[in-house]
Formats: sequence, C-alpha cells, structure tokens
Amino acid sequence: MTSDHVASLHDDASRVLRSWTGPTPEQERLRARYVRHLAEHDDGVLRGCVPDHLTASTLVLSHDGARVLLTLHAKAKRWFQLGGHLEVGDATLAGAAEREAREESGIARLVLDPVPVHLNEHVVPFCRPGTGDAACPVHHLDVRFVAVAAPGAETVVSAESLDLRWWDVDALPNPELTEPVGLALASGPGRRARTRAI
Repeated sequence: MTSDHVASLHDDASRVLRSWTGPTPEQERLRARYVRHLAEHDDGVLRGCVPDHLTASTLVLSHDGARVLLTLHAKAKRWFQLGGHLEVGDATLAGAAEREAREESGIARLVLDPVPVHLNEHVVPFCRPGTGDAACPVHHLDVRFVAVAAPGAETVVSAESLDLRWWDVDALPNPELTEPVGLALASGPGRRARTRAI
C-alpha cells in the first residue's frame, strides 16, 4: 500500500468507528479501544502493526435470515464468520469485509451493510508478523459487518478453510458467535432478510 492509500483507509476506519455506537457497554468499551488504537498508530489497519491491528469480517446470512455461513478455519480449527486482514486495494473497512466474504465464500453477490454490527478483540497465537515473540501476542481488533446472500447462493471452500457450511442461527457450533449473530439479525440487512421470510 502507498502511504496515501494507508492514510485513506486509516481515515475511513477511524470515521466509521467514531460514528458508530456500540449496542452494549462492552461494545462501547471496545469501540473506544479501537479509536484509541487508530489515533496512536498510523499503520493500525495493517497486519504489520504489532501487537495489535484491525481486521474486518462479515456475518453472511441466508436470504431468509434463518442461517449463517461459517468457515472452519484451517489454523484455528474452529467455526468462524468470514474475514481477515485489510489488504492492498481495500478502499474502506466495509469494502475489506466484503472482499474477504466473497473470497472465502465464493458467493459473487452479497448485500453488505456498511455499518458495523459487532466488535471483537481476540489473541491470535499464529499471527506474529515479524515478531516471533511468544511474550508479545498479536491481537486482532475485528470489526464485524453483516451481509445477506441471494436465494440459492452457491458456496466454494477457499484455501484458507477446511470447510464451509450454512448453520441454523439457533444451532451455532461456536457459542461465541451467539451475540454477534443476534445483532446481525437485528441490523438493517438482517431485519430485511427475516421480514422476507415471514
């Protein structure tokens, strides 16, 4: 990325997070943490920013809001939403989330809400770019969005995944996803998907 490109992406992420309001006190605490991180690190949107950097992910809902598409992460060996690092060519935080969702799902058409739905900070033991220091673990400051897939959307497992599967929203394989999926269903695209199913 050029310095101008990084600055533009950084500015977009800062704007999005400053204008968003977390739905719970914990989400508000994380939002403030993310905003501080970006204020302190000009490269805070890049994986090279250690020990912490932003990532972008997407909770992909079925057209009727009854299911969510999850990937069995090749390194973590757990079911998660689709997402990853911001990359060269990403103009916005939401654009990065949508790109990751398309790449990891194989779904060409997704309707993504550009407003975040959930934040999650987590340690990633296998992500230590350039440090190699186990005493300084990397934290992903994940910004989660929601998107809706068209009826009959066909999926393709990517090289980063062991499997890709639609799960009923009330039978998720990873309990950590219960809150974000609930918020996704209550968001704009999630509400519209659920309304169409009625």
